[in-house]
Amino acid sequence: MNLINLRILRNFKNEIIYGVLILLCTKSYGQVFPIEQESDSGFVSIFNGKTLEGWTGDPIYWRVENGNMVGEITPETIVKENTFIIYNEPIKGDFELKVQYRVSAEGNSGINYRSERIEGKLYVLRGYQSDIDGRNKWTGQNYEEKGRQFLALRGQITRIEKDGKPNVIGYIGDKEKLISHIKSNDWNEYHLIIRGNVMIHMVNKQLMSMVIDDDVENRKFFGLIGVQVHVGPPMTIEYKKFRIKKYI
Repeated sequence: MNLINLRILRNFKNEIIYGVLILLCTKSYGQVFPIEQESDSGFVSIFNGKTLEGWTGDPIYWRVENGNMVGEITPETIVKENTFIIYNEPIKGDFELKVQYRVSAEGNSGINYRSERIEGKLYVLRGYQSDIDGRNKWTGQNYEEKGRQFLALRGQITRIEKDGKPNVIGYIGDKEKLISHIKSNDWNEYHLIIRGNVMIHMVNKQLMSMVIDDDVENRKFFGLIGVQVHVGPPMTIEYKKFRIKKYI
């Protein structure tokens, strides 16, 4: 077993946030991180499972069915631009988000956070995104929608410098081998840990990617949460058990 200690030191709003992230890796890239992740203490639901109250999205593509938030593109409703359903309350500062998802084989979606609306486009977001796709080509990575694009692929730890380009400073594991932790045609759980300029993406308790955003001009510390149906063939994405934990 390999032990990798990654220490992060940063200054945010004149306060020092000092954290030690311990990644316990085996040859199969299995991990336990964070140790307390089984607990949902402090998490609050932001989706009631009955209606889309508190969210804004195009009803052509979004509905509630069997307690799940469902995004669907049919042959009759193909989109020309990615469209989101957006949680109405902007989230400031640090937070964690947990949500379960299930995506069709041809599906492409993502969970945006610290994002902003595009002027003149009601259901379009720009910002950080934790990717989801049915073929698991991109699931787990950090992609900035309508921005700097690929910030960290699955398996990478990156630092974004002032030029907006990601520099790989470490590896969690092999991108393809990490797929073994993601279930196909079944429910998975995303866990996002967003602290200052550090963004951690986990799927089914497995660390998938991590970004340290030192691009002062372009990074964000607040914004909207939203989930997406993507340009492409007909697809379905389902979400349930949306929970958020805020840090002051």
